[in-house]
Amino acid sequence: MNVAEENFDDYKYGRGAQLNTANKFLKNSLAKEHPEGIDDWEEANHKTTYIMGSSKTIANKVDSPDVGMWYSVNPYQGCEHGCIYCYARNSHEYWGFSAGLDFEQKIIVKQDAPALFKKFLGKKGWDATPISLSGNTDCYQPAERKFKLTRQLLEIALAHKQPIGMITKNSLILRDLDILQEMAKYNLVRVFVSITSLDEKLRQKLEPRTTTAKQRLKILNDLSKAGLPTGVMTAPLIPGLNDYEMPAILKQAANNGTKSAGYTVVRLNGVINKIFEDWLRKNFPDRFDKVWHQIQACHNGNVNDSRFGTRMRGEGNFAEMIRDTFKLHCRLNKLNLEEVELNRSLFKVPQAQISMF
Repeated sequence: MNVAEENFDDYKYGRGAQLNTANKFLKNSLAKEHPEGIDDWEEANHKTTYIMGSSKTIANKVDSPDVGMWYSVNPYQGCEHGCIYCYARNSHEYWGFSAGLDFEQKIIVKQDAPALFKKFLGKKGWDATPISLSGNTDCYQPAERKFKLTRQLLEIALAHKQPIGMITKNSLILRDLDILQEMAKYNLVRVFVSITSLDEKLRQKLEPRTTTAKQRLKILNDLSKAGLPTGVMTAPLIPGLNDYEMPAILKQAANNGTKSAGYTVVRLNGVINKIFEDWLRKNFPDRFDKVWHQIQACHNGNVNDSRFGTRMRGEGNFAEMIRDTFKLHCRLNKLNLEEVELNRSLFKVPQAQISMF
């Protein structure tokens, strides 16, 4: 049953979304029409729950030219990090859940991901095109500490010399430094770390269950010292909230060994429009109009743009200022001077197991 516009009086600390929006794929909905009948209403449990799921495939081809990846593998659906702006929220509706609180609380664990990944690598004609972990939800979110699916995927990639690109905002990645360092010896891995803000108070509101910016800089430092090519994603930049931080983030990242950088301008696609609007009104009521209108200014009067080529960077004066600032500070910090190309020549096709019975 769909939970439509669930919005309780208490502020949900530790969560990004403050409501459950309606799921457009479901016919039925549940709404609080008469709050005075409180005894008849069972409030939702806001604890995180893990749901064991299964998939037919695990590697998805990425058609968008804007995201810098060809294939992605996502061992988890939903993400406890709770980043309020996350574009992956919309995909949670495919599983029958809300893109709001459900996305952060109901995490689907794709327990068959390692087996499916190995099967995918054994496909006839597979050419070891780099695969991204993860293109949708963070592969090092808190669930990974318990289920270790990402580590298993990396072990398979190393065994068969499959190139891997990674992006995360969780220091749990350092747990797998042994595998990553071994992959780096063969030029099989590249890691980007997402840093949205150096302001801890803002970080806690934007991304409530992520690690601090200080810890993310440590990730870059440790991985770089271990011989991995690293990059920083200053994403998303939200006009009026964190866009002014880009120069400082790029400088700090460069000081911690990174050689590459990227950025995106926030876009509020699908139901994220409503989730973000609710969050912004509650957390920054004094700045709501300014921030909202500046986001619109980056997307031709809207808060979303689905066109390839412009949707991730925006257009107009604000977007151009962000783009110029990014280019300037990349040049000042000697970022993006060289292209990183992972090694595809060592790939070994997994051997199919032959049954003896």
